[in-house]
Amino acid sequence: MAPTDRYRVPGDLPARIPLFPLRGAILLPRSELPLNVFEPRYLAMIEDAMSGNRIVGIIQPDQTQGAGEESPEGKALALKRIGCAGRITAYQELQDGRLRIALAGVARFVVGREPSTDKPYRLADVDYAPYSADLAEDGSVESIDRARLLKVLKAYLAMRQLEADWNAVTRAPLEPLVNSLSAMSPFGAEEKQALLEAADTQKRADVLIALAEMAIASGGASGGGTLQ
Repeated sequence: MAPTDRYRVPGDLPARIPLFPLRGAILLPRSELPLNVFEPRYLAMIEDAMSGNRIVGIIQPDQTQGAGEESPEGKALALKRIGCAGRITAYQELQDGRLRIALAGVARFVVGREPSTDKPYRLADVDYAPYSADLAEDGSVESIDRARLLKVLKAYLAMRQLEADWNAVTRAPLEPLVNSLSAMSPFGAEEKQALLEAADTQKRADVLIALAEMAIASGGASGGGTLQ
């Protein structure tokens, strides 16, 4: 049984969770997000999570505030309404004091009240009910046009001078493929949020294709490297 299979209904998840605001980063259900944690506030958060239910919420800061900071300081900064809860499934202490962890996405949530706390990190009451379908198998993948997705992706990566392991891409099951591409794509924070908030994997694939097609039509931006 996968570590996230224990969560069948929203009530299986904690109603109050620590929040890890990260601009330009999203976690999606049934996908994995590796993180290097080094700030004292988040080291404390991960240690607390490990001694409890291991659940952490990944959420983006509001785009209009704290621009340029990956994870803005303070607790007053507005956040996006939608994030995703993940379970810590890998944990490694490094000699320089950092932590290397992996989060397995469980379900998206709507942020509610943030209680007053003496913790150095943010906590929030969250509602998973609008995204309860995240806890079940996603049948929408059957409607994804895989050929179109791969064609547009190949054109987009060529334009951005990015490389990919096409043998792995063409063999990958559709849901993890779409989610991985959504999380690793070099789109901006608002585009990443649109991918996160897509109703299901099929809708997320549609958004991914639309974003890539718009970037291709506009000529994109210069860059290079590897998408892996």
